[in-house]
Amino acid sequence: MKWIDTLEIAIGLSENHPDVDPQYVRFTDLHRWVTGLEGFADDPDKSNEKILEAIQLAWIDEVS
Repeated sequence: MKWIDTLEIAIGLSENHPDVDPQYVRFTDLHRWVTGLEGFADDPDKSNEKILEAIQLAWIDEVS
């Protein structure tokens, strides 16, 4: 899984953190959780605010 796989990442996050409201997750935590997902195989330094925001929005959509 790469940074661009926002939907797949969002699904993984919702499964790993079912009690978390993604609207209130800090980007530092989001980054750590994404890079810790099983199957994540991208350079941790290649993320940025735009990518993290897209993941967060996909996660919000996933749990809505």
